[in-house]
Amino acid sequence: MTTLLQTSNLERLFGAVTAASNINVRIDAGEVLGVIGSNGAGKTTFVNMVTGYLKPTSGQILYRGRDITGKPTRDITRLGICRSFQIPQLFLELSALDNMLIALTIAKQKKPVFLRPAITSSIKRAAMDHLARFRIDGYADQEVATLPQGVRKLIDIAMATVADPDLLFLDEPTSGVSADEKMHFMEVLINALKATKTAVLFIEHDMEIVETFSPRVIAFYEGKILADGPTKEVLENAKVREFVIGSEFHRKSDIGEASSSEKGEE
Repeated sequence: MTTLLQTSNLERLFGAVTAASNINVRIDAGEVLGVIGSNGAGKTTFVNMVTGYLKPTSGQILYRGRDITGKPTRDITRLGICRSFQIPQLFLELSALDNMLIALTIAKQKKPVFLRPAITSSIKRAAMDHLARFRIDGYADQEVATLPQGVRKLIDIAMATVADPDLLFLDEPTSGVSADEKMHFMEVLINALKATKTAVLFIEHDMEIVETFSPRVIAFYEGKILADGPTKEVLENAKVREFVIGSEFHRKSDIGEASSSEKGEE
């Protein structure tokens, strides 16, 4: 596998508070990686350092072997690393298509050109194609403020990928999405990103989502990596059970496995 991102001994201090320490992570091309941990565990701090929103206090970040430590967010985005936020960054009074057109125009035009229309027919086709990839083209003409939270999230993520990034960070993509929509939402999202071979790291609190869509998981605790490996192994790790996900999730999993076993015996 081709290594996209490699971090070495990343650390971030806020005065006397250590928000992240000794963070060593490798992400390969096309990989889907889940990140878990309680609030304040260091997950978002890690993403913010890699994407340029925070400068590490120490350590190194390599992208395709190139040192990008401390580079501005704009430069990192241009290299092929993008992100979405927990709260969608959208123009609520505009339509889904208009939001996508704005994102595409900014991504495709390096300089503003005042002698020709910014929105061309080719950009409009590209915008509709991008919406279709995420199965939200049916909402193209609707005002974003009127759309369900799950659709808004997909629009936000679609906008974050208009530059065809190699690596995408998602901060709690299912936050605010109704329980009965979460699985379908993630299926659409992951399939759309796999189609473009985009590597994905997503922060998530819903362990069922993590189990279903992430082959590998990193567990954060108190600013450090508690475990990193195949999802089943990490979720069964004694320290992860104690400090990150608790016993309730495992009781539910055990009940589910027992029920499946009983059905099989029948």
